[in-house]
This record gives sequence, C-alpha cells and structure tokens, in this order.
Amino acid sequence: MHRDKISLQLFIHDLKVPLAVIEAGITSLLGKLEKYGPLTERQEKVLVRTLRNTRVIQGLVNDSLELERSKQGVVNLSRIKVSDLIEEALVEIFDLVDCQASEKIKVCSNLRQLRRATEEKGIMIFIDEGLWCEELSLDEPKIKQILRNLLNNALKYRKSCVELTVEKKHDYLFFSVKDDGEGIPSIYHKRIFESYFQMNATDSYTVRGHGLGLAGVMVLIEDMRGRLSLESDEGKGAKFMVELPLANSK
Repeated sequence: MHRDKISLQLFIHDLKVPLAVIEAGITSLLGKLEKYGPLTERQEKVLVRTLRNTRVIQGLVNDSLELERSKQGVVNLSRIKVSDLIEEALVEIFDLVDCQASEKIKVCSNLRQLRRATEEKGIMIFIDEGLWCEELSLDEPKIKQILRNLLNNALKYRKSCVELTVEKKHDYLFFSVKDDGEGIPSIYHKRIFESYFQMNATDSYTVRGHGLGLAGVMVLIEDMRGRLSLESDEGKGAKFMVELPLANSK
C-alpha cells in the first residue's frame, strides 16, 4: 500500500478514540444531572446538537474505514438476522435526526410494531415475515452502510414517502429504496455515482448525493460482487435497487 494511503488510514482510525471520549462526555452531561448538575434549556440544546454532530463524524469515520477495507478485498461475514440488520440501520439513521423515533424503533419486538413506528415517519417496509426472521451470512458493516446511505438519500429528497423492499431469491438478497421526490433526469443516471459529482447551478434539480455517498455505495456493492441499478425520471421519484450474492452462492 502507498505510504500516503497508510498515513491517511491511520489518521482516520486515530479519530475514533477522541470522538468516543467526546460522545461519552456529552452523554454523561445530558444523562447524569444528579452528578454534574442541572442544565439550562439553551445549554441542553447546544449539547444535543454537539452530540448529534459528533455521531455524524463517527459515522463518516467508520464508513471511510469500511470503504478502505472493501477496496482491499476484506470481507467480514457474520450470522445476523435480517430483522436486526434493518432495525440497527434505522436506529443509526434516526439517532441523528429524531431521538424519539429511534427509541420507538429500539423497543419494537416484531415486524408489525416496526412497520407502525416507521410509517409514522413516512417509511414503508415491504418484507416477507419468514425472511424478516431469517438468519443469513452477511458482511454486516458494509450492508448497513449501504442501507443507511440509500435511506438517508431517499429521506432527504422524498415528498412524503420512502419504500424499503427486501427479498431473497435463490442465493441472492435483493433490496430497493424508493422515494416519491422529483426524480433524476436520465442524463444524470451514470454520473450520479461519481465521487463529488455536482450538477450545474442552472439545474432545477437538487444534488442527491452526499459527496462520496452514492459513489461509496457503488464501491461496496461491486466489491461484494453485487449490482446497483437506478430507475428514475423527472417528476417520478427514484428507485435504487441492490442485488447481492449470499455467502453460500457458488
């Protein structure tokens, strides 16, 4: 590996410890009032905002490390329930924007309860009950990163609704994330996955990605021998579809 790449990777890795210390400190100030004393409303708002942004940085650090491991061909398979995978991805999303929704999702004990909690936030989940309870061999960090990126993207550009569909056919896992937003003109369908792609200022369409967001998703999927495709047109929303071979696929 090139020396500069090693230095950058070590730097990113070294960010994890101080960020964890910052998160723990803020969490203690917010949750242990009997130890540290009461907070004013304005102080609490500042700390909550700081905690939220600290967690955003933690997510970016973890995603960067996972992306680099993916480029090096590192695969970390583990047995995980599909239900746990989806619930954890949703909790990580709402931890940053809606703590109440996050807490509701955490206490859901079945698919029916989760659907009710997410529908309040405009997310519809379509999955067979049998698959929901099934345990699969998956690279959990990579798939959660893919789900988070696609769901965050859809939530940002939806008008009112996002649909998450999950299926298993033969030795492949399929999932799609669909929003009802303004859609992406066909001329941008390939370029939308380029790193740092920005549309012209004269375009009436908002840039959908978060810099390396969709480009990173594409890298992770391709490194797992999967495929990412897009269905979208002006005024018709966007649907990102993922196809991933399961570990027992030949």
